[in-house]
Amino acid sequence: MSYLMPSEFVTKLVDQGESKIYMGTRDTLIRSFMAGATLALAVIFAITIATQTGNFLIGALLFPVGFVMLYLMGYDLLTGVFTLVPLAWLDKRPGVTLPRMLKCWGLVGLGNLGGALFIATFGYLNFTMGGTEEINAVGQTMMTVGESRTVGYQDAGIAGWIVLFLRGMFCNWMVSMGVVGAAISTTVSGKIMAMWMPIIVFFYLGFEHSVVNMFLFPIGLMMGADFTLYQYIMWNEIPTVLGNLVGGLTLVGLVLYTTHVRTQAKKVFS
Repeated sequence: MSYLMPSEFVTKLVDQGESKIYMGTRDTLIRSFMAGATLALAVIFAITIATQTGNFLIGALLFPVGFVMLYLMGYDLLTGVFTLVPLAWLDKRPGVTLPRMLKCWGLVGLGNLGGALFIATFGYLNFTMGGTEEINAVGQTMMTVGESRTVGYQDAGIAGWIVLFLRGMFCNWMVSMGVVGAAISTTVSGKIMAMWMPIIVFFYLGFEHSVVNMFLFPIGLMMGADFTLYQYIMWNEIPTVLGNLVGGLTLVGLVLYTTHVRTQAKKVFS
Protein backbone atom coordinates (compact mmCIF):
# COMPACT_ATOMS: atom_id res chain seq x y z
CA MET A 1 0.00 0.00 0.00
CA SER A 2 3.07 2.28 0.49
CA TYR A 3 1.62 3.89 3.61
CA LEU A 4 2.72 7.41 4.51
CA MET A 5 3.13 8.44 8.13
CA PRO A 6 0.59 11.01 9.43
CA SER A 7 3.22 13.74 9.67
CA GLU A 8 3.90 13.22 5.96
CA PHE A 9 0.36 13.00 4.60
CA VAL A 10 -0.97 15.87 6.73
CA THR A 11 1.70 18.14 5.21
CA LYS A 12 0.46 16.98 1.79
CA LEU A 13 -3.07 17.98 2.80
CA VAL A 14 -1.90 21.48 3.74
CA ASP A 15 -0.13 21.74 0.38
CA GLN A 16 -3.34 20.68 -1.37
CA GLY A 17 -5.33 23.31 0.50
CA GLU A 18 -2.87 26.00 -0.60
CA SER A 19 -3.04 24.84 -4.22
CA LYS A 20 -6.85 25.28 -4.25
CA ILE A 21 -6.42 28.98 -3.47
CA TYR A 22 -4.02 29.54 -6.35
CA MET A 23 -5.94 27.50 -8.91
CA GLY A 24 -7.39 29.53 -11.80
CA THR A 25 -11.12 30.25 -11.73
CA ARG A 26 -11.74 28.32 -14.96
CA ASP A 27 -9.97 25.24 -13.65
CA THR A 28 -11.76 25.41 -10.31
CA LEU A 29 -15.17 25.58 -11.99
CA ILE A 30 -14.42 22.78 -14.47
CA ARG A 31 -13.02 20.44 -11.83
CA SER A 32 -15.84 21.10 -9.39
CA PHE A 33 -18.47 20.74 -12.14
CA MET A 34 -17.08 17.32 -13.02
CA ALA A 35 -16.94 16.35 -9.35
CA GLY A 36 -20.61 17.22 -8.87
CA ALA A 37 -21.59 15.35 -12.03
CA THR A 38 -19.55 12.26 -11.18
CA LEU A 39 -20.92 12.04 -7.65
CA ALA A 40 -24.49 12.53 -8.87
CA LEU A 41 -24.09 9.72 -11.39
CA ALA A 42 -22.81 7.50 -8.58
CA VAL A 43 -25.97 8.32 -6.60
CA ILE A 44 -28.11 7.12 -9.54
CA PHE A 45 -25.94 4.01 -9.71
CA ALA A 46 -26.29 3.21 -6.01
CA ILE A 47 -30.04 3.91 -5.81
CA THR A 48 -30.65 1.84 -8.95
CA ILE A 49 -28.83 -1.10 -7.38
CA ALA A 50 -30.66 -0.69 -4.07
CA THR A 51 -34.04 -0.44 -5.81
CA GLN A 52 -33.50 -3.40 -8.13
CA THR A 53 -32.03 -5.69 -5.46
CA GLY A 54 -34.13 -4.48 -2.53
CA ASN A 55 -30.90 -4.27 -0.51
CA PHE A 56 -29.61 -0.80 0.35
CA LEU A 57 -26.37 -2.23 1.73
CA ILE A 58 -25.32 -3.39 -1.74
CA GLY A 59 -25.90 0.11 -3.10
CA ALA A 60 -23.87 1.62 -0.24
CA LEU A 61 -21.01 -0.82 -0.80
CA LEU A 62 -20.75 0.24 -4.46
CA PHE A 63 -21.49 3.98 -4.16
CA PRO A 64 -17.84 4.90 -3.32
CA VAL A 65 -16.86 4.15 -6.93
CA GLY A 66 -17.99 7.69 -7.81
CA PHE A 67 -15.98 9.30 -5.01
CA VAL A 68 -12.90 7.30 -5.95
CA MET A 69 -13.13 8.25 -9.62
CA LEU A 70 -13.52 11.96 -9.00
CA TYR A 71 -10.60 12.15 -6.56
CA LEU A 72 -8.29 10.11 -8.76
CA MET A 73 -9.08 12.61 -11.53
CA GLY A 74 -8.20 15.54 -9.25
CA TYR A 75 -11.72 16.97 -9.14
CA ASP A 76 -12.99 19.00 -6.17
CA LEU A 77 -15.97 18.59 -3.87
CA LEU A 78 -17.17 21.34 -1.56
CA THR A 79 -16.89 18.95 1.37
CA GLY A 80 -13.22 18.37 0.60
CA VAL A 81 -12.25 22.03 0.30
CA PHE A 82 -14.10 22.72 3.56
CA THR A 83 -11.39 20.59 5.16
CA LEU A 84 -8.29 21.27 3.08
CA VAL A 85 -8.26 25.03 2.47
CA PRO A 86 -8.55 26.07 6.14
CA LEU A 87 -5.44 23.99 6.89
CA ALA A 88 -3.39 26.21 4.57
CA TRP A 89 -4.94 29.29 6.23
CA LEU A 90 -4.09 27.99 9.72
CA ASP A 91 -0.57 27.21 8.53
CA LYS A 92 -0.25 30.84 7.42
CA ARG A 93 0.68 29.92 3.86
CA PRO A 94 1.48 33.04 1.77
CA GLY A 95 -1.56 34.47 -0.01
CA VAL A 96 -4.06 32.22 1.77
CA THR A 97 -6.50 34.73 3.24
CA LEU A 98 -10.00 34.43 4.62
CA PRO A 99 -11.64 36.24 1.64
CA ARG A 100 -9.78 34.01 -0.83
CA MET A 101 -10.81 30.93 1.12
CA LEU A 102 -14.46 32.00 1.03
CA LYS A 103 -14.17 32.70 -2.71
CA CYS A 104 -12.70 29.23 -3.27
CA TRP A 105 -15.58 27.62 -1.37
CA GLY A 106 -18.07 29.65 -3.39
CA LEU A 107 -16.58 28.69 -6.76
CA VAL A 108 -16.36 25.01 -5.88
CA GLY A 109 -19.92 25.02 -4.56
CA LEU A 110 -21.13 26.70 -7.75
CA GLY A 111 -19.33 24.19 -9.94
CA ASN A 112 -20.64 21.25 -7.90
CA LEU A 113 -24.17 22.60 -8.23
CA GLY A 114 -23.82 22.93 -12.00
CA GLY A 115 -22.59 19.36 -12.35
CA ALA A 116 -25.29 17.99 -10.06
CA LEU A 117 -28.05 19.82 -11.97
CA PHE A 118 -26.64 18.56 -15.27
CA ILE A 119 -27.03 14.95 -14.11
CA ALA A 120 -30.39 15.72 -12.48
CA THR A 121 -31.68 16.87 -15.88
CA PHE A 122 -30.32 13.74 -17.52
CA GLY A 123 -31.84 11.59 -14.76
CA TYR A 124 -35.28 13.14 -15.18
CA LEU A 125 -35.20 12.56 -18.95
CA ASN A 126 -33.86 9.03 -18.47
CA PHE A 127 -36.40 7.98 -15.83
CA THR A 128 -39.36 9.35 -17.82
CA MET A 129 -38.20 8.62 -21.38
CA GLY A 130 -37.97 12.34 -22.07
CA GLY A 131 -41.16 13.10 -20.17
CA THR A 132 -43.32 10.73 -22.22
CA GLU A 133 -43.67 7.91 -19.67
CA GLU A 134 -44.50 7.45 -16.00
CA ILE A 135 -41.60 7.84 -13.61
CA ASN A 136 -39.86 4.49 -13.12
CA ALA A 137 -39.12 2.73 -9.82
CA VAL A 138 -35.71 4.35 -9.33
CA GLY A 139 -37.19 7.80 -9.85
CA GLN A 140 -39.98 6.99 -7.40
CA THR A 141 -37.39 6.04 -4.80
CA MET A 142 -35.60 9.35 -5.27
CA MET A 143 -38.85 11.25 -4.88
CA THR A 144 -39.61 9.41 -1.64
CA VAL A 145 -36.15 10.18 -0.26
CA GLY A 146 -36.51 13.86 -1.14
CA GLU A 147 -39.86 14.12 0.59
CA SER A 148 -38.79 12.32 3.77
CA ARG A 149 -35.59 14.35 4.09
CA THR A 150 -37.23 17.75 3.79
CA VAL A 151 -40.81 17.53 5.04
CA GLY A 152 -39.75 14.94 7.61
CA TYR A 153 -37.20 17.29 9.15
CA GLN A 154 -39.57 20.25 8.94
CA ASP A 155 -42.26 18.35 10.83
CA ALA A 156 -39.78 17.87 13.70
CA GLY A 157 -39.18 21.64 13.93
CA ILE A 158 -35.96 22.86 15.54
CA ALA A 159 -35.09 19.28 16.53
CA GLY A 160 -35.14 18.36 12.84
CA TRP A 161 -32.80 21.23 11.98
CA ILE A 162 -30.39 20.13 14.73
CA VAL A 163 -30.45 16.51 13.54
CA LEU A 164 -29.82 17.69 9.97
CA PHE A 165 -26.82 19.72 11.12
CA LEU A 166 -25.42 16.76 13.05
CA ARG A 167 -25.94 14.39 10.12
CA GLY A 168 -24.15 16.88 7.89
CA MET A 169 -21.36 17.15 10.44
CA PHE A 170 -20.88 13.41 10.76
CA CYS A 171 -21.15 13.03 7.00
CA ASN A 172 -18.12 15.20 6.37
CA TRP A 173 -16.24 13.51 9.18
CA MET A 174 -16.43 10.35 7.08
CA VAL A 175 -16.12 12.01 3.66
CA SER A 176 -13.07 14.00 4.72
CA MET A 177 -11.54 10.80 6.02
CA GLY A 178 -11.94 9.64 2.44
CA VAL A 179 -10.13 12.76 1.24
CA VAL A 180 -7.36 12.01 3.73
CA GLY A 181 -7.33 8.43 2.47
CA ALA A 182 -6.30 9.64 -0.98
CA ALA A 183 -3.16 11.13 0.59
CA ILE A 184 -2.30 8.17 2.84
CA SER A 185 -0.91 5.96 0.08
CA THR A 186 1.28 6.49 -2.96
CA THR A 187 -0.31 3.59 -4.90
CA VAL A 188 -3.63 3.62 -6.74
CA SER A 189 -4.85 0.47 -5.01
CA GLY A 190 -3.91 1.86 -1.61
CA LYS A 191 -5.69 5.14 -2.28
CA ILE A 192 -8.84 3.33 -3.43
CA MET A 193 -8.94 1.10 -0.37
CA ALA A 194 -8.41 4.01 2.04
CA MET A 195 -11.06 6.15 0.33
CA TRP A 196 -13.64 3.38 -0.01
CA MET A 197 -14.10 2.53 3.67
CA PRO A 198 -15.38 5.81 5.19
CA ILE A 199 -17.62 6.58 2.20
CA ILE A 200 -19.54 3.35 2.77
CA VAL A 201 -20.21 4.45 6.36
CA PHE A 202 -21.59 7.89 5.43
CA PHE A 203 -23.82 6.58 2.64
CA TYR A 204 -25.27 3.57 4.44
CA LEU A 205 -26.05 5.56 7.59
CA GLY A 206 -27.93 8.17 5.56
CA PHE A 207 -25.81 11.14 6.59
CA GLU A 208 -26.38 14.40 4.71
CA HIS A 209 -23.89 15.39 1.99
CA SER A 210 -24.40 18.85 0.50
CA VAL A 211 -23.30 17.92 -3.04
CA VAL A 212 -25.28 14.66 -3.12
CA ASN A 213 -28.30 16.72 -2.07
CA MET A 214 -27.67 19.26 -4.85
CA PHE A 215 -28.59 16.39 -7.17
CA LEU A 216 -31.07 14.35 -5.18
CA PHE A 217 -33.53 17.10 -4.29
CA PRO A 218 -33.59 19.02 -7.59
CA ILE A 219 -34.29 15.80 -9.49
CA GLY A 220 -37.09 15.08 -7.03
CA LEU A 221 -38.58 18.50 -7.73
CA MET A 222 -38.30 17.94 -11.50
CA MET A 223 -40.26 14.70 -11.14
CA GLY A 224 -42.97 16.32 -9.02
CA ALA A 225 -42.06 15.16 -5.51
CA ASP A 226 -44.22 16.58 -2.72
CA PHE A 227 -41.89 19.26 -1.33
CA THR A 228 -40.91 22.76 -2.38
CA LEU A 229 -37.66 24.48 -3.33
CA TYR A 230 -37.93 26.52 -0.13
CA GLN A 231 -38.28 23.36 1.96
CA TYR A 232 -35.24 21.85 0.26
CA ILE A 233 -33.06 24.91 0.87
CA MET A 234 -34.21 25.71 4.43
CA TRP A 235 -34.85 22.17 5.66
CA ASN A 236 -31.94 20.41 4.08
CA GLU A 237 -29.26 22.26 2.10
CA ILE A 238 -28.43 25.11 4.52
CA PRO A 239 -28.06 23.02 7.69
CA THR A 240 -26.30 20.31 5.68
CA VAL A 241 -23.71 22.75 4.30
CA LEU A 242 -23.09 24.17 7.77
CA GLY A 243 -22.78 20.69 9.25
CA ASN A 244 -20.41 19.60 6.47
CA LEU A 245 -18.23 22.64 7.14
CA VAL A 246 -18.03 22.10 10.89
CA GLY A 247 -17.55 18.34 10.63
CA GLY A 248 -14.77 18.38 8.06
CA LEU A 249 -12.92 21.22 9.72
CA THR A 250 -13.16 20.18 13.37
CA LEU A 251 -13.35 16.38 13.33
CA VAL A 252 -10.72 15.86 10.61
CA GLY A 253 -8.73 18.94 9.58
CA LEU A 254 -8.06 20.52 12.97
CA VAL A 255 -7.53 17.20 14.71
CA LEU A 256 -4.89 16.03 12.23
CA TYR A 257 -3.22 19.43 11.92
CA THR A 258 -3.05 20.01 15.66
CA THR A 259 -1.63 16.64 16.58
CA HIS A 260 0.65 16.02 13.58
CA VAL A 261 1.85 19.50 12.50
CA ARG A 262 1.51 21.87 15.46
CA THR A 263 2.21 19.16 17.98
CA GLN A 264 2.39 19.73 21.69
CA ALA A 265 5.85 19.87 23.23
CA LYS A 266 7.06 16.44 24.26
CA LYS A 267 7.04 15.54 27.91
CA VAL A 268 10.29 15.83 29.81
CA PHE A 269 10.90 13.39 32.62
CA SER A 270 13.47 14.06 35.22
